[in-house]
Amino acid sequence: MFIFGVHLRNLRKARKLTQKQLAEGIGASERGIQQYELGERKPTYDMLIALADYFDISLDYLVGRSDDPARH
Repeated sequence: MFIFGVHLRNLRKARKLTQKQLAEGIGASERGIQQYELGERKPTYDMLIALADYFDISLDYLVGRSDDPARH
């Protein structure tokens, strides 16, 4: 089963970002990023788009519907 928080944490760590840096980059709170990664909260549609744009990946990859991060 795909877990969004784990995928988000892996993306963030692969780019050597702190939760604070990611939050600042997408206009979110650090606590919000923590909650996403811990599975305590699900992102809104707008937040998913912001994350996909920030990481330059497809929404399908971000939410676990594809193994291909490339935008189509």
